[in-house]
Amino acid sequence: MGVGTSALEGVVIRVAVRGAGPFGGIYKGKTVLVTGHTGFKGSWLSLWLSDLGANVVGYALDPPTDPCAYAAMRLGERVTDVRGDVRDAAKLAATVAEHRPDAVFHLAAQALVRASYAEPAYTYETNVMGTVNLLEAVRAADSVGAFLNVTSDKCYENREWVYAYREIDPMGGYDPYSSSKGCAELVTSAYRRSFFSAEEGARIASARAGNVIGGGDWAPDRLIPDCVRALTAGESILVRNPTAVRPWQHVLEPLSGYLMLAARMLEGDAGLDAAWNFGPGKFGNVTVADVVGDFVKRWGGGTWHSPEDAGAQPHEARTLKLDITKAADILGWQPVWGISRAVDATAEWYRRFAHAEGDPVLHALDQIDEYVSDAAQLGVSWALDHEQEG
Repeated sequence: MGVGTSALEGVVIRVAVRGAGPFGGIYKGKTVLVTGHTGFKGSWLSLWLSDLGANVVGYALDPPTDPCAYAAMRLGERVTDVRGDVRDAAKLAATVAEHRPDAVFHLAAQALVRASYAEPAYTYETNVMGTVNLLEAVRAADSVGAFLNVTSDKCYENREWVYAYREIDPMGGYDPYSSSKGCAELVTSAYRRSFFSAEEGARIASARAGNVIGGGDWAPDRLIPDCVRALTAGESILVRNPTAVRPWQHVLEPLSGYLMLAARMLEGDAGLDAAWNFGPGKFGNVTVADVVGDFVKRWGGGTWHSPEDAGAQPHEARTLKLDITKAADILGWQPVWGISRAVDATAEWYRRFAHAEGDPVLHALDQIDEYVSDAAQLGVSWALDHEQEG
């Protein structure tokens, strides 16, 4: 799909010039509610939806960090920005009733494992009751065709085995964050079966991604933001668990899965209202040390270290992998960028931001274009417009 760009009062506008575009053009003109739009993943999702022609309504607290992806990508110029807490059931319901979204992506959460040890009650209130509040708001609305609850790969009962977790494996969670995400999955499943099982009405699904990386994340106690903070300060990177294995992927990978799944549900495809894994390919399951070493190299230099005695640390899983067979076989979804390309794109975005090289919005949009183009070359269905598919 070709696009044109122009600027109007500081807002980058891109206009499709041929074909239906990615995801069959389903989002063009649709009203889409994104909770957590001021966060890292929510910002990238809101930017992509806006670029697809959706009318994006965001519901979230203030951005969690300064700097942040929301400000860097100037999303205030692109979305209807509603500031609110998902624990506020009345305001959440009023927002859904007022804007009548066609689709809802639920990303608002307390998203940090270590923070959940410090504030377990807040974590459960936000991640579990926040999900209940939003599902109640959707239940009372008649506009929503697709609801997607974005949880976490940590929702599974982690047995520290070498096998990748499947959607049918039991929910669990050692720490409050992981447990809260398992609870949110159970809530979503219960609401789907209890209140949304009719042929008409919203289709309800959930999605679990791996460890996402990409430009614009400055959250504390996350690997890439920790790397960026240390490197820009000229310091050695402190790495707590260098041998831990995680399913690493660029943020655009799971977002493409979310958008593909919701688009199919909006089109009325049956049997998709379920739980889905959108993880990396098997070569994305690498150690923390591998990712840090690659990031330092692509940054252009730097060092990292792991203390011999890090002291008492909260429990974190050693090995975690996701099985994406279901998404591949049923949806036809597949990862596009391997871990090397994911780290390269991430380092490039942060390096340009740190040196004030170009516009962060245009850089993010360029990376979206590159990702879509690479997906189309692989023949991934969501990236092919209708003319190409026909």
